[in-house]
Amino acid sequence: MAIACLPQAGLFAFPQVQPTPRLVVGIVVDQMRYDYISKYWDKFGYDGFKRLIREGYFLKNVHYNYMPTYTGPGHASIYTGCTPSVHGIIANNWYDKENDRTIYCVEDKTVKALGGSEKSGQMSPRQMLCTTLGDQLKLSDNFRSKVIGIALKDRGAILPAGHSADAAYWFDGTTGNWISSSFYMKELPAWLNEFNNLGKAKQYLENDWTTLLPIEEYTESTADDSPYEKPFAGMSKPVFPYKLKELMAENDRLNLIRSTPYGNTLTRDMAIETIRSENLGKGKSTDFICISFSSTDYVGHQFGPNAVEVEDTYLRLDKDLGELLTFLDNWVGEKNALLFLTADHGASENAELLKEHRIPEGRFNEAALLKKCRSYLAAKYGDSLALSVSNQQVFLNHKSIHALKLNTETTESDLADFLLREEGVANVYTSTTVSNWGATSDLKSKIQNGFNQKRSGDLLINYFPYWTDNNTPTGTTHGSPYDYDTHVPLIFYGNGIKQGSSEEQTDITDIAATLAYLLNIQEPSGCMGKIIGGLQGY
Repeated sequence: MAIACLPQAGLFAFPQVQPTPRLVVGIVVDQMRYDYISKYWDKFGYDGFKRLIREGYFLKNVHYNYMPTYTGPGHASIYTGCTPSVHGIIANNWYDKENDRTIYCVEDKTVKALGGSEKSGQMSPRQMLCTTLGDQLKLSDNFRSKVIGIALKDRGAILPAGHSADAAYWFDGTTGNWISSSFYMKELPAWLNEFNNLGKAKQYLENDWTTLLPIEEYTESTADDSPYEKPFAGMSKPVFPYKLKELMAENDRLNLIRSTPYGNTLTRDMAIETIRSENLGKGKSTDFICISFSSTDYVGHQFGPNAVEVEDTYLRLDKDLGELLTFLDNWVGEKNALLFLTADHGASENAELLKEHRIPEGRFNEAALLKKCRSYLAAKYGDSLALSVSNQQVFLNHKSIHALKLNTETTESDLADFLLREEGVANVYTSTTVSNWGATSDLKSKIQNGFNQKRSGDLLINYFPYWTDNNTPTGTTHGSPYDYDTHVPLIFYGNGIKQGSSEEQTDITDIAATLAYLLNIQEPSGCMGKIIGGLQGY
């Protein structure tokens, strides 16, 4: 009998031209609209956004393919390659139908806080129902790769890093520390304790927040003294300079840093220290660090997308990115790092500014809408039936519906007809209808992709454009399926990535599929994205 000869090792190696990167760096800028790139282009330096775009591959037509466009779902979708319908993070907070309470997307009362307050530290990714890129990377090499998430926001660190991550670190404003939970480790590493002991948050807040450039040069923004912006507590007007040391007492102490560009600088410092102390990119396996810059979101919510404060935050973030890139050059070398940058959602225009210029807009109060639903249902069926209205969804009491022997679909349909009469409501869909949709329009597809049959409500409401649930006259919000909330930048840079750009429409879920391809690993378990072509060049 003939004996088959085994090929010598290396004769038939896997066909790849570009070596696998030593370090993957994922960057998410919280609340970064696509148009901020062109809006602030002339003010950016050469080492941050301009370097990424001029040396990397810039995708100009990238959209979120679901609603609601919030931070939790955004970070989960980027790194899992699927939408809330699959990964289950349907909002930052949602009504839990099984336990009759509101839950937070990364809450976990089974774990203990490490390094900070118990309330801030009892967090984990257990609410997320599928794997991330980091999980798949670790599965691909028997868990030799290191995967770590970094963000001021707990959800911005935890959801990207995934279930098998070595660590996720987030900021606790009560202590000024970067903290974690017992989900990841028994105690914080010694290097992090030393870093926390530096008191960097307090150091940054010893500074005034003044504009990086002379304030008269901020021609892309509205006047500094604007009625569309919310002042910090202790100030009568939202104007520069901000005496941060004096403002701490009335603005939640060290948590104040979140609403300043120094929060992003602190995140940059933490990311660099993590890479250095964990020796990321220096081993035999590919390592992965997920970084989310959260301060852009806090500043945006408070001041709105046309504020000098927002522009200054992006100009300073540009410098932070430049310093991070320079560090990576020296640490692993430009060709040994693979980096991508995107955002978790965009932002709406300020409602008062729109009103002043006669542009259609409006605001909803979900608490008031719940009362209207209950009054209507009580009059029609003798029972209020509605349990909650949140994230543009209505949750009904199915126990009462069954006890009254009502038809669930008829009850949903009747309430949908009632809600459609509300000013500002563009569409109302019942859970039954959404579950049975086949091929759909772009809007219906976004609604369906955001619908998780176990976790979502019984009715899904979509407002008209520029109608929001932001009930204050200042700042901004997000969450809609419209372009101002879904259109975000996406840049690939570094290992094997050619210089170029594309206008082809791309879904946010394509990022994970593409990175899995570039890393020669399996896609995340729920991935529904497609590989973005044309990125590679050697």
